[in-house]
Amino acid sequence: MTAPDPEPTAPPVAHLELKATLLLAAVLALLAAAVLYLLYARGAFEDTQRLLLVADDSEGVVVGMDLTFSGFPIGRVHAIELAPDGNARIVVDLPRKDAHWLRTSSVFTLTHGVVGGTALRAYTGLPDDPPLADGATRKVLVGDATAEIPRLVGELRTLAQHVDALMAPESPLAASLANLQRASARLAGPHGALGLLLGNDADAGRLASTIARSEALLARLDGLAARLDTLAAKADAQVFGSDGTMRDLRAAVARLDALLGDAQGTLRRVDGVLAQAQATADNLRTATDDPAALRAEVEASLHKLQHLIDEVNRKWPFARDTEIRLP
Repeated sequence: MTAPDPEPTAPPVAHLELKATLLLAAVLALLAAAVLYLLYARGAFEDTQRLLLVADDSEGVVVGMDLTFSGFPIGRVHAIELAPDGNARIVVDLPRKDAHWLRTSSVFTLTHGVVGGTALRAYTGLPDDPPLADGATRKVLVGDATAEIPRLVGELRTLAQHVDALMAPESPLAASLANLQRASARLAGPHGALGLLLGNDADAGRLASTIARSEALLARLDGLAARLDTLAAKADAQVFGSDGTMRDLRAAVARLDALLGDAQGTLRRVDGVLAQAQATADNLRTATDDPAALRAEVEASLHKLQHLIDEVNRKWPFARDTEIRLP
């Protein structure tokens, strides 16, 4: 039995210690670069200013928490301290490039949500105010949503009691719903809204009958108005038409005006004759020594007067007594 051949040994690595030293130095350099990068990313080499926030309770606040403005982080909690007066003092580092968002009128809040963690926020309402100084101390408004839960539970319990009282069978709401149901049933009845307004079917029927009679009366009035319009049109045609009575009336008036003019001329002539008769009577009283001449003059005047009266009777359409009685 023969012994196995010995395995061949690897050749020695040249400069093994030097290579190991270089590898270790490279790993340390990478670690140092990573640490420096993390410090740079965390703002360790950035110029900052200090802000002190005072709160009644710092529950939920941790070192490294962000201070947000409009949803963007502008600062980071550096430390949490207990002040001599018993309040919590939160030390915040603000980068100089973001510190201009905070003004002397800025408001800081610390809210504890029901779901989610604690949030530290800043609000600036007047951006034209002076910037916040380095090392300034501000009061923090704390809002805890969980503290409102007992009050909300009590209000919900009161609300449930009110709802139970409203939905009870003897409650006013139930009575109102019953009245509304009856009103809906009456509205869906044969008389509809009239039955709902009047309250009973008898009055609704009488009102419907009255409305129907009113409609019939209005129809008759419409017919009568149409007949009156026709009658007025006929009367207008008969009175003011081309062959109407108004034309004849105008002609009669014109003839009457002409006849009155003739009568006026005749009356003026009668006035002259009467004046001559008056003069004749005066001559008769004064000239009594010549009866034959006076009689001849009187007969001549009578003949003239008779002729004038005949002419008047011929022109004047009314009968007159033409007899003349001498004294």
